[in-house]
Amino acid sequence: MFTPTLLALAPASGPKLLGVDVILVGTILAGIAALAMIMAIYAAVTVKDPMAKRVKALNERRAELKSGMITQSSRKRQSLTRRTDTSDKMKETLQGMKVLQESQVKMIQQKLAQAGYRNKELAIYIIFARMVLPVVLGMVGVVLFYWTDMFPDWGSMKRFFGFAALVALGYKGPELYLANVSAKRTAAIQKGLPDALDLLVICAEAGLTVDASFNRVARELGRAYPELGDEFALTAIELSFLTERRQAFENLAYRVNLEAVRGVVTTMVQTERYGTPLASALRVLSAEFRNERMMRAEEKAARLPAIMTVPLILFILPVLFIVILGPAACSISDAFAD
Repeated sequence: MFTPTLLALAPASGPKLLGVDVILVGTILAGIAALAMIMAIYAAVTVKDPMAKRVKALNERRAELKSGMITQSSRKRQSLTRRTDTSDKMKETLQGMKVLQESQVKMIQQKLAQAGYRNKELAIYIIFARMVLPVVLGMVGVVLFYWTDMFPDWGSMKRFFGFAALVALGYKGPELYLANVSAKRTAAIQKGLPDALDLLVICAEAGLTVDASFNRVARELGRAYPELGDEFALTAIELSFLTERRQAFENLAYRVNLEAVRGVVTTMVQTERYGTPLASALRVLSAEFRNERMMRAEEKAARLPAIMTVPLILFILPVLFIVILGPAACSISDAFAD
């Protein structure tokens, strides 16, 4: 049984504009538009609430702190660190190869915390991936560039650069991914920090304690700024369970790579130590952070004309020339054809 295809149903040759088949280009653009519409409808229908995952993570942290206060047995301590057989084997392998350093592990653990990953054992996986991925991608590069004839036009220099790019991607890939996730999360936290400080001022003036204020702000801003709400809720939990309240504030500065958050942490620690008024200090910090956010917005607006120059030249002006000169070019082509 014969099944017609799109190529069989399409005309052999359609009208052309500047040597380009108009019907073929229109068909491709219509297909892309239909695919984009389907993806937009799917994304709108399958919206997931991020609160469930955040609440689960916070409940796990609360249970860990509570278990640490109730018992200090070795089995409990081992469960709190979330150690697995796989991570233990990876750690033993890395230690046997003399490539595992404690400073490197702590640095990657901090990057994981700044990216929103609470499990510290993932640092072992990342170090192991940085050791294995260059070898795996290097073997893939050897197969692609040297053993097979996939790129016959490439010379020896291009093949070597392609191989080197795959090896470098395998080594720097996990670190670049963590840096990208951390930068996005830090930007989201920075965006909502002035509003959070305003709510902290209101809670402090209303007579709430510090941990209750953090918990209230986390509930109020959890949907608008989920990353900031997550950090504030975790800080409220640690304030309730840790023996030293200063450690909870220092953990907040450890998890968020922002100078503004470090300023808030310093203010909180000084307030806890010397009993200074919390509302007035937070009000000054909130006004300062809001002015900084306005300055960043003005800076982006000032850079906009220079940034728009390249898209204007590459995309808008060619389309404008085609719309203006296209009919004239078609008329001239038809006149010469006759």
